[in-house]
Amino acid sequence: MNTRITDVLHHIRMLFIPYLIILITCLILKLSFTRESLYFAVNAKHSDLGDTIFPYVTDLGEGFMVITLTLIMLCFSYRKTILLITSFAVSGILVQLVKHWFKAPRPVVYFEKELSTIHFVKNIALMHTNSFPSGHTVTAFSAAVVLSYLAVNKRLGFIYLLLAISVAYSRMYLSQHFFEDVTAGSILGTISTIMWITWMDGRPFMRSERWNRGLLKRK
Repeated sequence: MNTRITDVLHHIRMLFIPYLIILITCLILKLSFTRESLYFAVNAKHSDLGDTIFPYVTDLGEGFMVITLTLIMLCFSYRKTILLITSFAVSGILVQLVKHWFKAPRPVVYFEKELSTIHFVKNIALMHTNSFPSGHTVTAFSAAVVLSYLAVNKRLGFIYLLLAISVAYSRMYLSQHFFEDVTAGSILGTISTIMWITWMDGRPFMRSERWNRGLLKRK
């Protein structure tokens, strides 16, 4: 197991090392500032461009992204498809369990007496419950870890990390989550996926020739 997880971490090093640095920074920020100050610091940095872009960025953490990536992967490798879809399933179940355990209010509920001072993006339906942790962020980081692990060019890991961070930031920008929601989501998505692919990709059948084929790659 120790050898396997070391191998996984080596594969995703271009994502994992900078992620640890960013995570430490986020934890320091959380310890240094209140929930309110962090929320309003992000909310104050709005713009017409951000209002246009971030609703699309946040969609990268939606279910359709999971389906799209799975269908693409299915064309080339059953093994990679299994790693991807099962990682989504495991991290998705975990985040729902945590959400329903905490049942934390969303920003629109938490700041219900201060709504007039908050910038909201038009045409965005705001959610009210189960704020902690961010499910979109979990999905984005889970996908980033798997794609980094499977990438031939390991430098892509850093790009996948930036995309995952963009999804996390979009959840705060759109007033759907707090800073701690997305930070926890990144941790849950990253750690659960690393642990899962460490175990799953170590199964003997995953290395067979049969499972390394795909719908478009039969030989």
